[in-house]
Amino acid sequence: MLVTQPQLIDDFYKALCERQPSYVGSFYVAVKTTSIFCIATCHARKPKKENVDFYTKLDDVVNAGFRPCKVCKPLQEANEMPDVVKQAVALVKNNLGEKVTDVQLKEQGISPETVRRWFNKHYGMTFQSYARMMRMNNAIKDLDAGKKAIDTAFESGYESLSGFNDAFKKMTGHSPTTADGKTIILIDRLTTPIGPMFVCATQQGVCLIEFDDRKNLKAEFDELQKRLNGVMMAGENEHITQAKTELAQYFSGEREVFDLTLYTPSTEFRESVWQGLRDIPYGTTSSYIGQAKRLGNEKAVRAVASANGQNRIAIVIPCHRVIGKDGSLTGYAGGLARKKWLLDHEAANKNG
Repeated sequence: MLVTQPQLIDDFYKALCERQPSYVGSFYVAVKTTSIFCIATCHARKPKKENVDFYTKLDDVVNAGFRPCKVCKPLQEANEMPDVVKQAVALVKNNLGEKVTDVQLKEQGISPETVRRWFNKHYGMTFQSYARMMRMNNAIKDLDAGKKAIDTAFESGYESLSGFNDAFKKMTGHSPTTADGKTIILIDRLTTPIGPMFVCATQQGVCLIEFDDRKNLKAEFDELQKRLNGVMMAGENEHITQAKTELAQYFSGEREVFDLTLYTPSTEFRESVWQGLRDIPYGTTSSYIGQAKRLGNEKAVRAVASANGQNRIAIVIPCHRVIGKDGSLTGYAGGLARKKWLLDHEAANKNG
């Protein structure tokens, strides 16, 4: 949305001139003299106030005809994990046998308040909840490998087996010695040129890849847990590691086809639609009516469109390749700006 309130324009322009990181993601500044748009922390030369407009949504600034700045990379950096948060996450991963306290963060020059705010905004949980999930995920791996519960408890930073058992049951739905609990859905975050994404996977395969600013993402997480009878925990397994690798190759123009193992249980119709999406070749497009025809039912256009909207595996199941029958861009949960970027990217990197 174009910002028109004078006071808000003044605040945003001041934040731009001062490169205030707390405003990153709050607005995009569009420079009318260059047709470039930036984020608050851009280090490029500051434009005059009368030469800029401010937008609150990415789609709106792109649809207004502005191109992303090559200096601040607004499509990527607006929700990027700051270095201070990366340091905190690394501290957790390197110390899975103990709780990382605020005191330890401060000793490393890390502001606990900054880390907490970032995790609440981008993960919907506290940093300490994230850290507990990471430790518990590591404990689950140890138990699966045959390690005794009491040894795992102490090596995971718990002072007693009972405390570990209670925490384990709270997170997974069962005790460490039983196997009748919920499916563990691991979730991790990765950076892409068009914004951060969440990747979720079970032992069976990848079950979700979504942009972290997608509308109704929490509801999507809830629906996924309900469908899989699962519980989400921060962590990484071989499927998530492979997803990160293949997506990096895709964005660098080195990969056209994904080899990931996917786990997307749903209705037979939806699964057939999603498979149809995967059959659309890289660098090409289709339409809803085209999909319906391939399924043998031209009247199923609305049902096909609805199934596309239920797709939880962005990019890998390429619903971005579906456009209007007149060639226009149609709705995309990740935003039309990203859809255009993906189509342009594939067109530019298609072999042959």
